[in-house]
Amino acid sequence: MDSFGRSLLKELQDNARLSVAELARRVGLSATATAERMKQMEEVGIVRGYTIEMDREALGLEELAFIRLTCDGQHYFRLMEFVQTLEEVRECHHLTGGDAFLLKVTTTSMSGLEALIEALLPYGNPVTSLVLSTPIERRKYAITGKLTSVTTKKKTAWSTRR
Repeated sequence: MDSFGRSLLKELQDNARLSVAELARRVGLSATATAERMKQMEEVGIVRGYTIEMDREALGLEELAFIRLTCDGQHYFRLMEFVQTLEEVRECHHLTGGDAFLLKVTTTSMSGLEALIEALLPYGNPVTSLVLSTPIERRKYAITGKLTSVTTKKKTAWSTRR
């Protein structure tokens, strides 16, 4: 990805509602070239969608919690089907280690959270952590164009020692 693509992504992270004309002006391309680059980034999956952020508390979702859940093999697929039906589940992550899943959930009340936890009991052992505050809600991705990893760094360091 070149500097124009990185600039487009940075601008879209700041404001996904910018028009193509405004994006083009900000990154220094024509509107046609900007629209084509955006289409290409969508087609290869770099840009998956354009969204809005909402205030969960303004929507009445007072409780925010994370639920770690152990789950044995016999319950895995049933749990995957079940969590798809729960509107309280904002995110579901499959993990390595002792816990099988991490769920980010929102509910309108503590009794709603309790009911959700009870509904998860047939699938495994839930451990719940309530969120007190969120110092960093959603951080933007650094659009540097440089992809590095520990493996690459180790391999490079090893290669130069030979």
